[in-house]
Amino acid sequence: MADGPDVAQSVARFDDEGVVTGEAVALDIRPASAVIRAGGAAIDVLVSVLLILGVLLALSGLGIDPKGFQAVLIAAVVTCIVIVPTTVETASRGRSLGKLALGLRVVRDDGGSIGFRHAFIRALTGVIEIYLTFGGLAVLVGFLNPSSKRLGDLLAGTHSQVERVPKLPSTAFGVPAELQAWAKVADVARLPDPLARRVAAFFTNAAHLVPESRARVAASLAAEVAPFVSPLPSAPPERFLAGVAALRRERDAVAIALVDARMASLAPVLTATPTGFPER
Repeated sequence: MADGPDVAQSVARFDDEGVVTGEAVALDIRPASAVIRAGGAAIDVLVSVLLILGVLLALSGLGIDPKGFQAVLIAAVVTCIVIVPTTVETASRGRSLGKLALGLRVVRDDGGSIGFRHAFIRALTGVIEIYLTFGGLAVLVGFLNPSSKRLGDLLAGTHSQVERVPKLPSTAFGVPAELQAWAKVADVARLPDPLARRVAAFFTNAAHLVPESRARVAASLAAEVAPFVSPLPSAPPERFLAGVAALRRERDAVAIALVDARMASLAPVLTATPTGFPER
């Protein structure tokens, strides 16, 4: 009977929205493009070639007979292009030197970590599609596949995902200076969460709007927010929205900090054993 991860892997699929598991859960991952994967593979191949050259240099000074030299060389090649990549990807859960350099990781189609079987199939298939065809077969299959999978990925049920994503800039801001006095007495607690998220989304995308659209959207949101704010300040719509968003965020942060402090004070009671309970 197959285990859980393999069952999930067998029914996971790629569609227009990304990776979707058998339970119809869309995974928030970024499959690596064929160009990025080619760069990582080039680094790994270079490392393997350097290892083989190092073995050749070591054997050249040992004075081994030709047949023995040939046997040792074959074993060294198999070790460098199959055993070492399999061991590295299995131990690192899908990462190699090339993938680490470019921020990639090989995962199963359901998003889980790969195991020995996946790494071995990929390494064994790589002998044909990377080394024997000088990467031509891997590049061809990768460009034809919508998820940039190479032949080894298709056989193993894996794909490469991008893990190194740019850090999002912070869009946090404080209450505008002209609304500081209003913020001390304002009531914004009645503002519905969906509307608050729309206000936050407006400020996230405001820089990409043309001035006319930005002013129109701000005025529309301000009209929706006004019934839930008391008292109403005398400020332009966008400044009014900025004050409401900043004030709500600051008060929510204070409320969360108070809850955390209370839970921390209760921690000794929650984790302690009842009075008279025997210690074991």
